[in-house]
Amino acid sequence: MAHFGFSMLWYWLAYFVVTGIGICHTLLNITVLHMKSMKESGGMGEGYERTKPWHPLYNIVVFPLFAYLYFNGWETVALADAIVTSLTWGTITVVFDVIGWVLVKHPWSLTFKAFYIDYQPWITLVYIAIYASPLIAYGVMATR
Repeated sequence: MAHFGFSMLWYWLAYFVVTGIGICHTLLNITVLHMKSMKESGGMGEGYERTKPWHPLYNIVVFPLFAYLYFNGWETVALADAIVTSLTWGTITVVFDVIGWVLVKHPWSLTFKAFYIDYQPWITLVYIAIYASPLIAYGVMATR
């Protein structure tokens, strides 16, 4: 992957934008819509739980956009480039998620069960969206 540094720049920007959107959505639900927080409910809280169906949507909008911006600087983009980027971005997400949302303990961390069983089908759809994003961007670019 000749552009690995730029790939990581665009990937991490997308990852943190999506994460920020999810956090803001949760906080909006709690503060404006008066849904229960983690403290009030003992679990992740209604404010977070109500955002879950939106998570794949955030990802299927943000990641292809950032993949498009990443590829847009290239002179030519081959399908092989999109596939390598897809595998890289998706795999990094899976690994980083288990570290950042399960293994490292913080107020919003989850158990393996909560993240990989209770968060279904949303986490699977999120991963599909991220793996598909460079291919979607490639497809859009190939039609222009």
